[in-house]
Amino acid sequence: MLRASNAFGGFSVNDVPAAMKFYGDTLGLKVSEDHGIMTIHLSNGGSVIAYPKDNHEPATFTILNFPVADVDKAVDELAGRGVKFEHYDMSDIKTDTKGIMRGNGPTIAWFKDPAGNILSVIDENGTM
Repeated sequence: MLRASNAFGGFSVNDVPAAMKFYGDTLGLKVSEDHGIMTIHLSNGGSVIAYPKDNHEPATFTILNFPVADVDKAVDELAGRGVKFEHYDMSDIKTDTKGIMRGNGPTIAWFKDPAGNILSVIDENGTM
C-alpha cells in the first residue's frame, strides 16, 4: 500500500530562518520554505522537512548523513565555511583532531546544525 508513496522525513528546529541559512548557504543544499516549514531537496530526488517547534530539543542521534567520496576533503571544506565538527572520546566512538572517526566502521565526521541536531559526512563507500 505505501510502497509507491513518496515518503519523506522531518525534524524540528527552533529557528527556521537560521536553518534555511545554514542548510542553504553554509551546506550548499537546495532549500525552500512554505508556510514556515523548510524543505531540504536532496540530490536523489527525496526531501526532508524542518518544522518550527517552540520547545525544540535537539536530536540525540544523527538525523541526516551525507555520503561523500572524501570525508577529509568534505570536513576541510565545511570547516572553511564555519562548520564545527564534534569530537568524541568514548569507548566505541573516538574522533581525531579533525573530528573524524576512522577504522571503526565507515569513516565519518559529525557536526550540528544551528538547532543542535546532529548531521554527518560519511564515506560513500562504507554506507549502504
